[in-house]
Amino acid sequence: MAVMDVDKVIIVEGKSDKRKVETVINEPVEIICTNGTLSLSKLDELVENLYFKEVYVLVDADEAGEKLRKQFKREFPEASHLYIDKMYREVAAAPDQHIASVLLSANIDVQTKFL
Repeated sequence: MAVMDVDKVIIVEGKSDKRKVETVINEPVEIICTNGTLSLSKLDELVENLYFKEVYVLVDADEAGEKLRKQFKREFPEASHLYIDKMYREVAAAPDQHIASVLLSANIDVQTKFL
């Protein structure tokens, strides 16, 4: 899990979530996939590598996503949490415009065509 040299990091659950966010953002942001779950040792390693960065957690609005979010709140309370509308349930299923507005609310630059 190599960490790029950028200031902002978005943590998502899966590759489809990562692709969705990549299509919307308009600035260099590292997007890290957890693939649904993280062991405590992987989480500790991740937290250590991200300590001086702006970290955003964007996970699905379902049970697995909430479990992961709770884990991050406990182990990395400095991270900011971004929420999609529960009606979409999954980051990958949410419209690009919705993802753009969620990211923009966190001062992450997005492509204007999604606004």
